[in-house]
Amino acid sequence: QAQLGESGGGLVQAGGSLRLSCTASDALSRADMGWFRQAPGKEREFVSGLTRSGTKTYYADFVKGRFTISRDTAKNTVYLQMNSLNPEDSAVYLCAAGFFIALDYFPRGPDDYNYWGQGTQVTVSS
Repeated sequence: QAQLGESGGGLVQAGGSLRLSCTASDALSRADMGWFRQAPGKEREFVSGLTRSGTKTYYADFVKGRFTISRDTAKNTVYLQMNSLNPEDSAVYLCAAGFFIALDYFPRGPDDYNYWGQGTQVTVSS
């Protein structure tokens, strides 16, 4: 069964850090992975992505230099290290998985992903 589960969200002050984890079931251990976020009243937006090999990473412009995505293949877990958080980063963060074969770009649209976790809330206070 293909499942994703996020953890690591919480309340943090502006300038602080959090590390989110997304653990995948074995069926998704070789998937391409993405992190998205969705704030109230806003559309779901791409934050970061990682290829199945873990060799290529992708970031939205608004998190470059602050967030880092990584993968521990032995644990079937993808991490999102978030530093220098600001209140605008407050949202539900969701991990997603897909199998993107023979693409010359990394998909950033929510509709490109077939598997989703339940999300974890991140709240940054000013």
